[in-house]
Amino acid sequence: MSTQGVCESPNCSKPAKLQCPTCIKLGIPGSFFCSQECFKENWKGHKIIHSLAKGEGGNENDEKIYNPWPYFQFTGKLRPFPQSSKRTVPSSIMRPDYADHPQGYPVSEQAVKGTSQIKVLDDEEIEGMKVACKLGREVLDEAARVCDVGVTTDEIDRVVHEACIERDCYPSPLNYYEFPKSCCTSVNEVICHGIPDTRPLEDGDLCNVDITVYHRGFHGDLNETFFVGNVSEKHKNLVKVTYECLDKAIKFVKPGEKYRDIGNIIQKHAQVNGYSVVKSYCGHGIHRLFHTAPNVPHYAKNKAIGIMKPGHSFTIEPMISEGTWKDVSWPDQWTAVTADGLWSAQFEQTLLVTDTGCEIMTRRRSNNGLPHFMDKM
Repeated sequence: MSTQGVCESPNCSKPAKLQCPTCIKLGIPGSFFCSQECFKENWKGHKIIHSLAKGEGGNENDEKIYNPWPYFQFTGKLRPFPQSSKRTVPSSIMRPDYADHPQGYPVSEQAVKGTSQIKVLDDEEIEGMKVACKLGREVLDEAARVCDVGVTTDEIDRVVHEACIERDCYPSPLNYYEFPKSCCTSVNEVICHGIPDTRPLEDGDLCNVDITVYHRGFHGDLNETFFVGNVSEKHKNLVKVTYECLDKAIKFVKPGEKYRDIGNIIQKHAQVNGYSVVKSYCGHGIHRLFHTAPNVPHYAKNKAIGIMKPGHSFTIEPMISEGTWKDVSWPDQWTAVTADGLWSAQFEQTLLVTDTGCEIMTRRRSNNGLPHFMDKM
């Protein structure tokens, strides 16, 4: 979420803000160096990625190779592919404050950063949230329609982007802390925040699509993990258990309950089934702000602050992994992957606390509200 990385020079792990200008021009993410000296010393090896990005390999097989971070140790089999140009949103559509900020800073979020006070929405704000969440659900359903073998995640992003515009929505991820796309597409070992690119989805993949729309002042946030083609039984089970973790957590939500106890429910069900809960990323409050109080961890024995009250709006979005709960970030500073390369799944809904329980504002309107993967079980 920042423009700072780790120096890509071998044996150098200093914080780095200097980026290769040629990489920026070619649209190659990452490429951070700590100093001009480090950059110059490693120019000979680094410039190879420019040729690869241009398709100037030494033979017909080399031209298919794309590796923007030749010194990065990938944890699994997935690799980045080239990205398309950043998409635009008509000026007639209402935009969040970070949409046109040079670094994508959400000024309104930063103004309340660090506070644990949870906003209680009034009737007008609740109605605004319900509309945004309904539209967000429609956009995710459009993504589900095209998520299939041979389709690139960039094509999913295009469909999402156009579906947002058709509904008078701004795609909330676009330019949020400079995120370059309109949705997140997290495939296989990617836990979250995967950037859509030109890799075609393969038979057996898992693909999570995370959608947030901004409509007339309010954000609606949800995601689902989809089966791509013929998925193995072990990965189907991972997705099933991940959805059950979310479902059990939602049933717990009602006035008077502590936000910190959500994690106990999720971790218990994940561990019973032999899985782990990612700790680095949490659910969050959402309304006029994309991310705000409360913080909603998904793991047990956390120290989250707050008690649920009618009018609270927040997400629960557990990330459940086959192996370790630990994560690693790709040099693009967004893509979070499992540290052991094993696969992960996620589901998310935006909830409203009511007088007696909660309303799932991003609930699917068909198939009794069940997620899309159950259509294929």
